[in-house]
This record gives sequence, C-alpha cells and structure tokens, in this order.
Amino acid sequence: MSTKLQCLRYQLLRSFDLQAPNVRPARISFRSHLTFTTLRATRQRRFQHSSHESNNPADTDPTWVSLADRDPVYMRSKRRHGPGIILLALIPITAFALGTWQVKRLQWKTDLIARLEDQLVRPPLPLPPHVNPDTVPEFDHRRVLARGVLRHDQEMLIGPRMRDGKEGFIVVTPLERIGGASKILVSRGWIEKAKKDQKSRSAESLPEGIIEVEGLLREPPKKNSFTPDNRPDISEFYFPDVRQMAQLTSSEPIWVEETMGSYPLGQ
Repeated sequence: MSTKLQCLRYQLLRSFDLQAPNVRPARISFRSHLTFTTLRATRQRRFQHSSHESNNPADTDPTWVSLADRDPVYMRSKRRHGPGIILLALIPITAFALGTWQVKRLQWKTDLIARLEDQLVRPPLPLPPHVNPDTVPEFDHRRVLARGVLRHDQEMLIGPRMRDGKEGFIVVTPLERIGGASKILVSRGWIEKAKKDQKSRSAESLPEGIIEVEGLLREPPKKNSFTPDNRPDISEFYFPDVRQMAQLTSSEPIWVEETMGSYPLGQ
C-alpha cells in the first residue's frame, strides 16, 4: 500500500476513533491533515444540530399549514370611486358623441348646398296667385317672379344694419299683385341711414306702376334672444317678423328677397 493511501486510511480511522496500528502518523502531510480536520469539524456540527430540537412547527406538527398554502382571501374596499373616475369615463363618450355630431353636420351641410345649388340654377318660377305659407320651406331659395305694384306708402325699414362701416336699413315694401293675387312682402335691399326718408331717394329706387320682381322665396327669418322686440306703433322694426308685418299691411306672410332691379314693365 502506498504512503498516501496509508495516510488517508489513518485519518479516516481517527475520525471514527478507531486504531490504526500499521500506519505511522509521522508521515502524514500537512495538507492531508488540514483536509480531514475540516471534515471532522463539519461532521461534529451536523451532529450537534441534529441533536437539538427543531424550532420549525412544520417538523413537529403535521396539521400545521403555512400562509403560502392557504387560499387567498379577497377583500373589497369600502371606498367608492370619486368624481375623477366619472370624468375619465365621460371623455371617450363625449369624444364619440362629438365625432358623430360632426359627421351628421357635414352630411347636413352637403345636402343643403346641393339643394340650394339645384334651386338657384333652375329658371324663375311664376309665383302662384295664392301661396300656402306651410309649403315655403320646400321651395326655400327658389327663384320666383311676381308682378304687381309696390306700395311705397306701406314701406317698412328694418334696422339699423351695418354695411361697410355705414349704418343703414333693410327696405321692405309690400307688392300688391294684379289679377286678384295676394299681396306679398318684398325685401328690396339695404339703404344708408341718410336715405331713410323717401324724398332723399331717386325716382328709380321708387318705381311706380306695374312692375316685375325677380327674387328668392325665403323662409321667415328667426329672431335671436339678443334682438329687441319690434315696435310697429312707432314704425321701428329690429328684425323681419314676417307674420307681424303681413298683418300690418294686410298681406300674406310670404317673404321674397329681390335679386334683380324692379322696373316698370315696357321700359
């Protein structure tokens, strides 16, 4: 047996407190002695640790269950959601509503422009002797022709209205049609405040006799909340209340915006 194996055998027997008569310890190297000394100390610590009682309840109590092995318990918070959550939820709803409104408004504008273009390109339509006011919305912006005599004595001025930085009025004159047809209201356009009195206007702006008026049949304009009420008792009109004006002049509530100058027939 070689010297190295004898040294290992000697150290192994010494670790178990056995005798090794045929081995001489004087020939054991320092490295081998250190290795087996470390091994023996490790074995002694393990023995001492196993001799003491364990503090882990899982080693002594077979019914013990750890927190990791238990089923999770879900708890509901008593705190309710604040207004911030509600506002956050309203953001996509509001965005969707606005987007839908924009699409519908675009479609409405497209249809309106197409309808107005169709009405304007058609040739003027002779206005019937009697017009039902309920049918006017169907013919809004329709070009029409009407013949009769302008009643300058029943003229009404709506205003003031600004144009190019100047103050003025919209002239509304009843047209008494011939042949037993009904009287209608004609919006003849804008004049300066200095031309408010008929005497200050030219004779061409106050045609006499039977004339032909070409204009657009319009729906009655609507009054907004900032416009004051008309005062027909002192001839002050702030917005075109078609029904009120028609009642004052014994006319039908038909509103025509003149587009071509009205001149006596035959001139």
